Amino acid sequence: MDEADAALPHPPLTLYLVKRLELVIRALMDDALRPLGLTTLQYTALTVLQNKGSLSSAQLARRSFLRPQTMHEMVLTLEKRGLIARGQDEANKRVLLASLTDAGSRLLAECAPAVLELEAELLADLSPGQRETFREGLEHGIATLAAVSEARRA
Repeated sequence: MDEADAALPHPPLTLYLVKRLELVIRALMDDALRPLGLTTLQYTALTVLQNKGSLSSAQLARRSFLRPQTMHEMVLTLEKRGLIARGQDEANKRVLLASLTDAGSRLLAECAPAVLELEAELLADLSPGQRETFREGLEHGIATLAAVSEARRA
């Protein structure tokens, strides 16, 4: 390595770039969802219920990337707003399952244009092939680090 190469700063870690992207997305989504009365974290929880069906608070926390205590508070808030309902799990009466209500589904439908616009802006300058490669890279990273996380918990 010559002196010119040594003087160049190191490029940022991919992990840093992903985190920066997440922070920018979250700020823009919070701005877009605020008029509809939702935060990005609440929107995420509602979309998880929309896609996965009824879940316990602990399951919803894992799938929404939140701590169980944070999810518990969010579930109470969303339930008070009538966006989710909770009922006993038939398989385990001690577990309450959260599910999306019709009001929650309608609110998600209202959110869709703003969220889709943000995604379109993110991907606008990428060719269809670059978009696919970008998604594949993200999905690979998620799967790889999820496996690392599971292995460390075991």
